Amino acid sequence: MDAGDSFSGMANGGGQVVDGKLIQTFHKSFVQVQSLLDQNRMLITEINQNHESRAPGDLTRNVGLIRELNNNIRRVVGLYADLSASFARNVDDSDGDSSGTLLDGRASGQKRVRPG
Repeated sequence: MDAGDSFSGMANGGGQVVDGKLIQTFHKSFVQVQSLLDQNRMLITEINQNHESRAPGDLTRNVGLIRELNNNIRRVVGLYADLSASFARNVDDSDGDSSGTLLDGRASGQKRVRPG
């Protein structure tokens, strides 16, 4: 499937199609998140090694590494918040479609029943 095409794999009985642009946005964000998580894994490894060495220079370096780790975590949280908002907007936009059916197959305005 070309990234510009509409993605119909998430279509339900109401025939709703998720826009290819939304899928592209999700993919791009998930790639960024994965890259940050990979960086974090390397930072944590280095922080642990520096901590174990107890060398003053290594411990001082950890201050900067921990700041970088915290900034990466903030960026991941921001990316997930943006993804959530994007998805919510898309679902809200789909509420007004002609089928009146949401992604989960409920009719617009119908409450979700919790199992239990």
